[in-house]
Amino acid sequence: MFWTFVATVICGLGAAGIALGIRAVTRNRAPKWLIPVFAGAGMLGYLIYGEYAWYDHKQSRLPTEAVVVSTESKGIYWRPWTMVYPYVTAFSTVDTKSIARDTNNPNIIRFTLYRFEQKITDTVSHRIHIINCATRELVPIGSDGTPRVDNLKTLNGSDVLYSTVCAG
Repeated sequence: MFWTFVATVICGLGAAGIALGIRAVTRNRAPKWLIPVFAGAGMLGYLIYGEYAWYDHKQSRLPTEAVVVSTESKGIYWRPWTMVYPYVTAFSTVDTKSIARDTNNPNIIRFTLYRFEQKITDTVSHRIHIINCATRELVPIGSDGTPRVDNLKTLNGSDVLYSTVCAG
């Protein structure tokens, strides 16, 4: 977050420098208000760029065993440009190295699901899940190690999470 702030300030100063250059070229005939307008536009432009580039940047830093299984894009009303072109605000990945079949029932698979979310600071959470490949039922494991059947979810056969975990 600190480096984002520093980069935003530098972009604002750079854009203000461009406005100062415009004023110098026009022998100060360009209005003075051009400088803060350019500075604000430079900072806003960098922040918008950072929002849209976040998903690609995070995805490029994932290890090869991490498979993206879902993304969430939504428009935010206080960012009106996202209503026209929403950006990815969260995504989930499966760690394929964590996939383990039950020895008694090979249709039961245990795996770790990671969720990355773009907020003021990036958040990452992980949770162990169990999936029954025969019935496509997904159940998260609670912190005490027991299945949370009250959060049972049935996946579609075309779900990327289902095909990633149950394909092997």
